[in-house]
Amino acid sequence: MNEISFKDYESKFKALADEKRLQIMYELTQRGNTCVCDLTDIFDMSQSKLSYHLKILLDAGFINKETRGTWSYYEINQEQVSHILSEELCCIFKPARIGSSCCGNGNEKTTPC
Repeated sequence: MNEISFKDYESKFKALADEKRLQIMYELTQRGNTCVCDLTDIFDMSQSKLSYHLKILLDAGFINKETRGTWSYYEINQEQVSHILSEELCCIFKPARIGSSCCGNGNEKTTPC
């Protein structure tokens, strides 16, 4: 396994450690590319407060932003979401069993965590 950057994981888990941000991610998953104006209506919160949560998710890499004119559109960054839910992360925190390797080195069969 390559060198582990716990600092990267820390920022990602901090971004996920908020119910409102999880709700935002869920809505983006359901709706796809969505204008911030629509998200403001969905969550019944000010645009400044919503922007605060979106920035945290954006900085953590969980969402992507596209600007069209004066509006910003957001969507889930599926690669990053898949990465944080991946076997790789599971294997960091699960001890290897004798005779099997959670993550493997390419030569061994990996086992699900």
